[in-house]
Amino acid sequence: MVFKRLLGSLGMGGPTVDTVLDPGPFLPGGSLTGQVHLQGGSADFDIDHITLELVARVEAEHEGGESEGAVAFERFTVAGGFRLTEGEQRAVPFTVALPWETPVTELHGQPLGIVLGVRTELAVAGARDKGDLDPLTIGPLPVQEAILEALGQLGFGFKSADLEYGHIGGTGQTLPFYQEIELTPAPQYAHAMRELEVTFLAGPGGMEVVLEADKPGGFFSGGHDALNRHAVSHEGAAHRDWSAVVDAWIRQLAAHRGHLAAPAPYGQPGPYGEGYARKDDYGHHHSEHHDGHRSGPGMGTAVAAGAAGLAVGVAGGLVAAEVVDEIGDAFEDEGDEDA
Repeated sequence: MVFKRLLGSLGMGGPTVDTVLDPGPFLPGGSLTGQVHLQGGSADFDIDHITLELVARVEAEHEGGESEGAVAFERFTVAGGFRLTEGEQRAVPFTVALPWETPVTELHGQPLGIVLGVRTELAVAGARDKGDLDPLTIGPLPVQEAILEALGQLGFGFKSADLEYGHIGGTGQTLPFYQEIELTPAPQYAHAMRELEVTFLAGPGGMEVVLEADKPGGFFSGGHDALNRHAVSHEGAAHRDWSAVVDAWIRQLAAHRGHLAAPAPYGQPGPYGEGYARKDDYGHHHSEHHDGHRSGPGMGTAVAAGAAGLAVGVAGGLVAAEVVDEIGDAFEDEGDEDA
């Protein structure tokens, strides 16, 4: 989808800009490519810079409850310092590196309900226009896809996904928010948890997988959350029995027991294997290994079934444009304040 906007601060005679992304989905840590198309106005203009901004719809918790807003989490200056002559048409190709923690918006073409956008800022003669947004589609890294598919094969079902503002303690998180993929429990774990939340924190050397279980309370105790964290490598993802690995993680989380251990580097087990943590004492980790393998439909099927009950798709397609427009409106207000 291509958006065009007149540079409002310069009036009807100003240049216009279109940003066209190459076909996606793109991958976290990979290259985002496309072109910025400029159309000269009724006079010559000096272009100070063309900047791309990555924007996400993020939820934030506060005393009054929860609210949603737009968060810009990366900026790239792709051109600048040139004159755009009257009526000139110019295409500026760009290739920029996406942050490794860029949230995943789809799995096997099925939308997860996460909304990202790319906004183009054109600065001319000291005036800035932040422009409209292009929806940004992000697919999973191979290891992310393998873990989600394993969860689907174990019987977990897709419920929803969102972006939470804040930081998960004890992790290497770099963005101001993190993605939570919420799953309904597999039948064999329904007694041990009401919901499972999965967060991926990817980096160039590997990825942290944070699992949080909403555990039901007993007769004399209330429910509580339990977390564990596991470091995995990007290498060799296709050669691991992820159903067995993930099932061991879930068994450990459900059992809520193990030995204290420090987190290990990506792909290297610590003295007790992978890590376990309590929510109120993050950074202390437990682990036990279990064998187990079950097969069933993958998470792609579960996402397709779950998305059918969510207002995130129409005939299997993402209706991101409408929500991106809402993000754009929020930034319009911000732009007015800046002015």
